[in-house]
Amino acid sequence: MHHSKINKDRVVTYAMLGIALLIGIILTAVNYQEIVESLSINFKENVQPIFTGLLNTILITMVAFAMGIFLGILTCLIEGMQSQNIGILILKKIFKIYVSIFRGTPMMVQLLIIYFVIFSSYSGDPMYVAMLSFGLNSGAYISEIVRGGINAVPVGQMEAGRSLGLSYSTVMGKIIFPQAIRNALPSLGNEFITLIKETSIVGFIGAFDLTLAFRKIANATYDYETVYIVMGIVYFVIVLLISMILNLIERKFIQHAYTK
Repeated sequence: MHHSKINKDRVVTYAMLGIALLIGIILTAVNYQEIVESLSINFKENVQPIFTGLLNTILITMVAFAMGIFLGILTCLIEGMQSQNIGILILKKIFKIYVSIFRGTPMMVQLLIIYFVIFSSYSGDPMYVAMLSFGLNSGAYISEIVRGGINAVPVGQMEAGRSLGLSYSTVMGKIIFPQAIRNALPSLGNEFITLIKETSIVGFIGAFDLTLAFRKIANATYDYETVYIVMGIVYFVIVLLISMILNLIERKFIQHAYTK
């Protein structure tokens, strides 16, 4: 029954994609000459800026996600400590405030404050500020994703490990955490995709990304309709490809976990 449902979902998905592709082909055929001329005018001399913007978008996303993973896991582990040491309690409060601030304010506001207020005297490449801003934001969300993954692991496993004489850190690192990451994989994938889309705002601080590349082309040619439609298609294709890769990684990870 389960496999039958999956097959039906795939049939519906492929059918819808086929219909969309057919409509696109028909519209392209009807307006072929106009589309070719418009694309030639807008993009013939602008392939390099678009490619550079794409690379910058991917770079910002990768660095921010790696930073988010580190901060998210660190935050989750510190907040989960059972120690009543004053230093640990202060750290827990600091990280709790950090998560509250970055989850409670818009990404745009965070980016502008970090660049124009905190780094107001910074005169280097705004790309680095963008990476830092998105990394801090992602870390706050990933900490909650990892927390959810840990909470999904049965409590009895921690109790069983401690009853065998294992330390809290040993049980967490070797038993609980690997399962928590597996539980959190879909949400981590969604966070990565969200980061890609959110990087479209880095142009507001002067960082050159994919969106800013298209905006400059549109401002130069005044053909906003064609340029922005192409930009939307490019983002959609990027997200679609990454979603497929993430789904493949998730399936391989789960298969490996259950065949060990």
